[in-house]
Amino acid sequence: MLRITVTTGRVRTTVGLEGRLAGPWADELADCWKGLQAERSRGAIRIDLHGVTFIDAAGNALLRAMYEQGAELTATECMTRAIVDEITGRTQTRVAPKEVDV
Repeated sequence: MLRITVTTGRVRTTVGLEGRLAGPWADELADCWKGLQAERSRGAIRIDLHGVTFIDAAGNALLRAMYEQGAELTATECMTRAIVDEITGRTQTRVAPKEVDV
């Protein structure tokens, strides 16, 4: 199941997602996205993946298409951040562990 919450502000529209972005739920989000694209004059569209627990191949392909059409993707959890980084081309920087003299 996927909960889609659309919040329209003066500067941007935020689409909050909670649950599984998979199978028929990816289709449901695609329909929502098409409707938002028709109202594009309302400014930027942010896709908030904070509450997403799983993304399948169809969900991943949809997020990539949305990003390529101008959506901003945000995520806070490890899995969703990695997917967003892959889609957007961002690289995660790793900090080398410090050596400690004992």
